Amino acid sequence: MVHQYMNNGYNIVMDVESGSVHVVDRIAYDVIAVLNEYSGTASLSVPEGDGVKAVPYEEVKELLIKKLPSYKESEINEAYEEIAELIGEEVLFSEDIYKDAIAEHENREDVVKALCLHVAHDCNLACTYCFAGKGEYHGKRELMSFETGKKALDFLVKASKGRRNLEVDFFGGEPLMNFEVVKQLVAYGRSIEKEAGKNFRFTLTTNGILLDDEILEFANKEMGNLVLSIDGRKEVNDRMRPRLGGQGSYDEIVPKFMKAAKSRDQMNYYVRGTYTANNLDFSEDVKHLAELGFEQISVEPVVAPKTESYAIKEEDVEGLCREYDILAKYVLDRKKEGKPFNFFHFMIDLSGGPCAYKRLSGCGSGTEYLAVAPNGDLYPCHQFVGMSDFLMGNVDTGVTAFGLRDKFRKISVYSKEECRACFAKFHCSGGCAANAYNFTGDINGVYPIGCKLQKKRVECAIMIKAAEADQ
Repeated sequence: MVHQYMNNGYNIVMDVESGSVHVVDRIAYDVIAVLNEYSGTASLSVPEGDGVKAVPYEEVKELLIKKLPSYKESEINEAYEEIAELIGEEVLFSEDIYKDAIAEHENREDVVKALCLHVAHDCNLACTYCFAGKGEYHGKRELMSFETGKKALDFLVKASKGRRNLEVDFFGGEPLMNFEVVKQLVAYGRSIEKEAGKNFRFTLTTNGILLDDEILEFANKEMGNLVLSIDGRKEVNDRMRPRLGGQGSYDEIVPKFMKAAKSRDQMNYYVRGTYTANNLDFSEDVKHLAELGFEQISVEPVVAPKTESYAIKEEDVEGLCREYDILAKYVLDRKKEGKPFNFFHFMIDLSGGPCAYKRLSGCGSGTEYLAVAPNGDLYPCHQFVGMSDFLMGNVDTGVTAFGLRDKFRKISVYSKEECRACFAKFHCSGGCAANAYNFTGDINGVYPIGCKLQKKRVECAIMIKAAEADQ
């Protein structure tokens, strides 16, 4: 599959199956467009020993001349010769190298690599869009005990089998409302690492209200990553992320977050925001955070029922795509000025990237990644916590809902009709199962608005790579 688009003056051609990206001149771009149409009915390559070669120019000459009357035949021929080399190198119009791995992927060994520990189903903010219902997750307010968290870590050690590196995210609600248990669990994890042959990488996600020097010192010593929640400009943040009494949180958290980012040398953290229908100009929020000095930034679209006033609607998508174009150019401009920053959704690795299994199925929710409620119940991920239909077991019993686990294991870009023909499939990996369920009632469905925005982000990310290579 080949995907073509123009962005910021670049003619970009993606060979989806090989992952190759080509920046070409206009005639090559137009010739590839005709060949792309032709490839829907016939192959452009033929076997040659251990590899392939492109079909001879004579076989497609008539079609190219007919479709491209503004070019001379000699120009078309020259362009085709260069394209034929790429086809022969299997970096253009290449065969799908992943489809035969699906059976092996679906029958892979069950290994849990990461847990999201809900140490606090309580919160000191009242974020309007919170999928956790202000921290309660469809249930009562409660804190995880050390005993339950200890069992969770023991479960992870056992369920990870031969896996050495393990991820644990302290999550909420607001996890700092249960900071003593966080400290105890980190200490316990460190105490069993050597004997268990494991290495725990802890992450803390916080809204910052309770963040102080003692907690920051602890986080800088023990947390491999720190996620700091803020939506951007003061008026935007305070509208959606107020205190329980209605007061804004921006003025209180910004100095703390700036100190945290500086103390971690602008690495191993990110400020994480959500944009809604109330700030469809969200590129201004990213710019605001960058201008405050943050160098690791993520601002993501809200996922909410269309009945909510702040929900993103289909008619918003075109404008949001323009925002990503604006933001991509801003990222390049900042780099030229010597003030670079990373925007999470534009971070893409074209030379290596995720392993084949991650390309096929993404985060591994329900199989490699599980969430643990304060009472020890296991769920596929943090967004499913509290939903009785997605209860997978408990830290005492381990996973017992084997049928549900099998359903999550079978999710991939090949199990979704919409994904199979999508150019972004190996970057998106099929999208979020929770978002799919919330909008379609099926974990194997797709969230259309999210898909369109994801495709735009991939295009912008690749354009940035092209521009950087061009400098």
